[in-house]
Amino acid sequence: MTHSHRIRIVLRMKQMTEKLSISRSSIYEKMNPKSPRFDATFPKPIRLGAASVGWLENQVDEWLMSRQA
Repeated sequence: MTHSHRIRIVLRMKQMTEKLSISRSSIYEKMNPKSPRFDATFPKPIRLGAASVGWLENQVDEWLMSRQA
């Protein structure tokens, strides 16, 4: 594998709640523009199937780093 090929790790909801130490509902609130807790910078989920989504771990890590600055 060359440096131009990066491994993309997809986090499912359970992994997201564990990594971010927040609830499922908090994640949904961050994604909902109508919620007072909406965060436009929160990583966008990717569709994995008809009823499943995930988040790219590198995007989640970047979001976490930006919040610590």
